[in-house]
Amino acid sequence: MRITLLEAELEKTKDLMMRTVAEAENGRKRALREREDVSKFAVSSFARDILSVADNLRRALDAIPEELQEQHPQIKNLTDGIGATERELLRCFEKNGIKKTDPLNERFDPHFHEVMFETPIPGKERGTIIQVIEPGYTLNGRILRPARVGIAKSIDQSTTGDTGGTVDTQA
Repeated sequence: MRITLLEAELEKTKDLMMRTVAEAENGRKRALREREDVSKFAVSSFARDILSVADNLRRALDAIPEELQEQHPQIKNLTDGIGATERELLRCFEKNGIKKTDPLNERFDPHFHEVMFETPIPGKERGTIIQVIEPGYTLNGRILRPARVGIAKSIDQSTTGDTGGTVDTQA
């Protein structure tokens, strides 16, 4: 009888020890994951702030007409320099886990996109992104900034026979 009790107590102790070891290992893994996340995402505030630099470089390039560049070599050189700066900045982003997203013609997703306007577009499915106002960015797979977009909405039923409807733009 005494041996049976001792064996049962030994089994309980073994089980408790195994659970304790497993719990300690899980805690160690969780702490390691948290440390990795802290190092991966510690720069997110800085990264968010520097996105406006990338936006402004793109705006500067878009503002210089092609014909002006052709007529004036100095302006062409300036444009080339701005373009090189933009490419280098985007390379630095990629190297540090920041990826640019350009969702033109994709389906609207409130987790990745922010709707700025809706407009009826014949031949486009409701909720299709028809214009990217500002590209989105992710940092190591997490949203840093959603893409700001315009989407197609249904054309009025009275003119096309479409059943209409709207896209849920709430996350």
